[in-house]
Amino acid sequence: MKAILYVAGRGNRLGPDYVDTHKVLLAFGGKTLLEWHAVHLKRLGISELVVITGHKRELVEAELERVAAHHGLTTRTLHNPDFLDGSVLSFRTSIPELEGLGEPVLLMDGDVLYPTEILRRLVESKHPTALLIDQEYSTDDDDPVLVPIVSDRPVDFRKKWTGQSDVTGESIGFFKVSPEALGFLIERTNARSKAEHPQDSYDDVLRDMVLEGLFGHEDVTGMAWTEIDFLGDIERARTDVLPHVIESK
Repeated sequence: MKAILYVAGRGNRLGPDYVDTHKVLLAFGGKTLLEWHAVHLKRLGISELVVITGHKRELVEAELERVAAHHGLTTRTLHNPDFLDGSVLSFRTSIPELEGLGEPVLLMDGDVLYPTEILRRLVESKHPTALLIDQEYSTDDDDPVLVPIVSDRPVDFRKKWTGQSDVTGESIGFFKVSPEALGFLIERTNARSKAEHPQDSYDDVLRDMVLEGLFGHEDVTGMAWTEIDFLGDIERARTDVLPHVIESK
């Protein structure tokens, strides 16, 4: 199994103090966010990491080279030059890494701090194609991607979802995709990338997959994690999440 980490975006919501760096280069407990990904992957026996770059690619590539040497990972990068357009183009950039695979692949948002156990739940899921949800979400200061669950299956995947469900959770941003489901992912990615300047998100492709009934899910409610989107997320990551990350094995 290999992991593909998507880090092309600019992270504008962190504000002007962070325009000259990249979110995955922020340090938590002496390690960059990028290095924490490497730590978790190596613990789970995953030694191949592909990083889809865009914003500040040179900085990201330099840190990846350091991390790969330190942790013994096989790494490579693919660059999305159109990262100012929709993030579906980052999925399109990664298609060469998805074609012809004979084993599951991890697709991961790069801007998440989390303990190893969260990723372990995904890797060891009984579902060939799976996503993670957290029922303890808030819409007060954010607009999370929501995943309603009906009869133990995800039935939608989008922001501002309303309706009836057995439970509803926020997507963590990590996905395990089986070889059998990759053909559909590639087809939908290509279909959504045809415009001159596509504005679709790769979340739109993932929603297509959910609506097709391809995803199972694992519930990680109660585990500490955070996406790094706003300035407040950085402080929360250091005070509330990092202790759990350091303790994880």
